[in-house]
Amino acid sequence: MPVLVMKFGGTSVANLDRIRRAAKRVGVEVAKGYDVIVIVSAMSGKTNELVGWVGETSPLYDAREYDAVVSSGENVTAGLMALTLQEMDIPARSWQGWQVPVQTTSTHAAARIEDIPPANIRQKFAEGMKVAVVAGFQGVSPEGRITTLGRGGSDTTAVAFAAAFEAERCDIYTDVDGVYTTDPRICGKAQKLDKIAFEEMLELASLGAKVLQTRSVELAMRYKVKLRVVSSFEEQSDAAGTLVCDEEEIMESKIVAGVAYSRDEAKLTLLSVADRPGIAALIFTALSDAGVNVDMIVQNISEDGRTDMTFSCPTDQVARAERALSETKEHGVLNFAELVADTDVAKVSVVGIGMRSHTGVAAKMFKVLSDDGINIKVITTSEIKISVLIDRKYMELAVQALHDAFELEKAV
Repeated sequence: MPVLVMKFGGTSVANLDRIRRAAKRVGVEVAKGYDVIVIVSAMSGKTNELVGWVGETSPLYDAREYDAVVSSGENVTAGLMALTLQEMDIPARSWQGWQVPVQTTSTHAAARIEDIPPANIRQKFAEGMKVAVVAGFQGVSPEGRITTLGRGGSDTTAVAFAAAFEAERCDIYTDVDGVYTTDPRICGKAQKLDKIAFEEMLELASLGAKVLQTRSVELAMRYKVKLRVVSSFEEQSDAAGTLVCDEEEIMESKIVAGVAYSRDEAKLTLLSVADRPGIAALIFTALSDAGVNVDMIVQNISEDGRTDMTFSCPTDQVARAERALSETKEHGVLNFAELVADTDVAKVSVVGIGMRSHTGVAAKMFKVLSDDGINIKVITTSEIKISVLIDRKYMELAVQALHDAFELEKAV
């Protein structure tokens, strides 16, 4: 039988009624002749509760025990979903990560999937099981310990199963009905896209769109897994949601597919750094070693052998960056006059594979922002995106203005 993977997020399985609603959707696909692999998250709020309990019990916790605790939320959901399906006379059973097994690295709380041997589940399908309900977000290390994949790991689990079982499609059920041209809460003209290319979705996810986890999109693009984002709260339709697919499957791409934003950005500038080979390596090695996720980087023109270096990072990593660079200066490894942090900025980006073949996107974007009196602090570009840092107070205005300028209300 063809295999279909269906993933239900925390809000979609938040209580027994929602689990029953999700189970009915699974039943519809079973009736079509699919063998179904259901990936479930913990019930909404449960993971945060479990993380809180670990912190209260042991502030300097053993990461292996942390994984043992926080992975239990998915186990509960998987068991309840299997029981619900059995009550519907659908042959189903639950699977924990170690039972499949989902083989991962040993990095607890941030493990990566290395392999999913399909033999155990395929054997059960051959024996008459119609639905394998798998606890998402978890796996097993080479040492035989439970591991977790980090926040959003259930999306990654779902795509990995779709790749391992060569599934016809991977449906991600969530609390939104697809991928929009921008956040509908900010721009009332935002439109749901019928299709979006893997590369566009990857950029939007990494730039702040919360619909899909970045690692899951990377995996889908690598293994050519068709992803469909669907709402678990609306009436089911085969045409519903947004299909994330190869660029070749999209008949005619718009120049810009969407506008993304991130409000939790900070801009840091090192003033008067020596302009010589190796300085950038010193700066960004120190930041990398401290776990700081650097995004935009700009170096000013050198004067008298000194230059300024500006970069952006998430606001919750500013203190870590300041400490790492100060320690580097104290140890005499790096010399700079001052480190200036601006934590009141936001990043706004336009994304679209159509940029590859069209000119003038940057000029249009910068003119739109200029016309609204919005000053650009930092610019970075790639083949299919342009991102700018601006004052946070102008973020919503910028998103709306760019959405209008690129006529994304006409997107299909």
